[in-house]
Amino acid sequence: MAPLVLKASFKGLFFMTSCTLIFLKITFFFVTFIPSTTNMMMHDHDHDHHFDMKPPYDQSQEISSPDHISTHHEHDEVLRVLHEEKPPSVADDRLGMPPGNDSNGGPEILQVVMKNSSQEVVHDDGHMSARGSTTSKVKPLNNREVYHDKDIFLENYKEMNRSLKIYIYPHAKNDPFANVLLPENSASPGGNYASESYFKIALSMSHFVTQDPSEADLFFLPFSIASMRHDKRIGVGGIQDFIKDYISTISKKYPFWNRTGGADHFYVACHSIGRTAMEKAPEVRINAIQVVCSSSYFLAGYTAHKDASIPQIWPRPGVRPSRHPSKREMLAFYAGAMNSRVRESLVRTWINDTEIGVHQKRLKTPYSESLLGSKFCLHAKGFEVNTARIGDAIYYGCVPVVLADHYDLPFADILNWRSFAVIVLTEDIAYLKTILKKSVDSNEYLKLQKNVIKVQKHFQWHSKPVDFDTFYMVMYELWLRRNTIRIL
Repeated sequence: MAPLVLKASFKGLFFMTSCTLIFLKITFFFVTFIPSTTNMMMHDHDHDHHFDMKPPYDQSQEISSPDHISTHHEHDEVLRVLHEEKPPSVADDRLGMPPGNDSNGGPEILQVVMKNSSQEVVHDDGHMSARGSTTSKVKPLNNREVYHDKDIFLENYKEMNRSLKIYIYPHAKNDPFANVLLPENSASPGGNYASESYFKIALSMSHFVTQDPSEADLFFLPFSIASMRHDKRIGVGGIQDFIKDYISTISKKYPFWNRTGGADHFYVACHSIGRTAMEKAPEVRINAIQVVCSSSYFLAGYTAHKDASIPQIWPRPGVRPSRHPSKREMLAFYAGAMNSRVRESLVRTWINDTEIGVHQKRLKTPYSESLLGSKFCLHAKGFEVNTARIGDAIYYGCVPVVLADHYDLPFADILNWRSFAVIVLTEDIAYLKTILKKSVDSNEYLKLQKNVIKVQKHFQWHSKPVDFDTFYMVMYELWLRRNTIRIL
């Protein structure tokens, strides 16, 4: 009996020892391994990151099987870097704080930059080299350059002009919905949503269009959401069904949509209703490239870096007006309808200020004098993050101040917005005057304003496209998003 008890005791001891060892191993795993993988997944904020442009398409990558197609375009995430700045502990009026504001916190300024981790190498000495791009030069990072990398942009821009091909789904002039599917007859569209019409007109007459779908990099879905709104046969309530039926039609009539699930297709829309237009055609929202004005990271229908932001620009023919910075006497200007909490907060905070001119409704007089007479022009989100105010500010040489969190700024893959705009978190509206006056006092404003003049050409439509204008910038954004594997 004794040996049996002893044997059972040894078994129990062995079992307890084994369990203890297993527990210690699991504990060691969670203590050491898990934090290290978390660190691996975190962004390195010790350096500024800039987006490195995608290299030209390599014909050697062509394959003939659709089974290997990925609907992910060669584009990485946006890195939003928050720089915290605490105001000095002096009286509110010296801080530029509005009367009666007691806030103790400092402003966090939202900076938007781009990163492509597969092509960019940032070295310990703060220099960047491009891996797999069209150039291998090593350059110091410069936050005041208008372009993330001008040499790469120009080289890729040249390649885009040479090689990019777009196939537009054809429709006859006698099509019952020709008004929705064909470019406008007018060479000079107007209104807030003119960007959509200008793009269709410009693309239809450009050298990018091909009649041979086998050589196309991208396929254009030519429906106009703005036109559907005004068509009594469709209207706002019928847009979703129209798009669903349109996708069904082209997928049955042509093979191009089905072979990639729409990943090499795109459409353009500037009206905010465009973000709900794809509810009954989710494959468009998920796979296709959406070139839209409503480009917020937190809109259900927008996917940052698959989709692209297009600026809302009023057409303005004639000579662009200008005014020297020293003649711009007002610190900042804003006027607009009170259709968001951001705008309400802005007006409530600064309505009585003598240097920041804010108005709680649209002006009855032309905006041009206020835009020309101000150093900074405020873009405060309304129903959507997008408005024409950024385009207005740039046109009149006024430094844009963006008060719209999570806004995928137009042409952010190309342009370094920090070099010509001030981007402020909406929660820091109370610190606005401090931020802007600091920029003026340090002469930073003069550098920003000089760069605004440099980027003006990128924010203008022409009846016939001109190199580097808005049309060509949108085409470059599309070129970056083209599939790197072409289906034959």
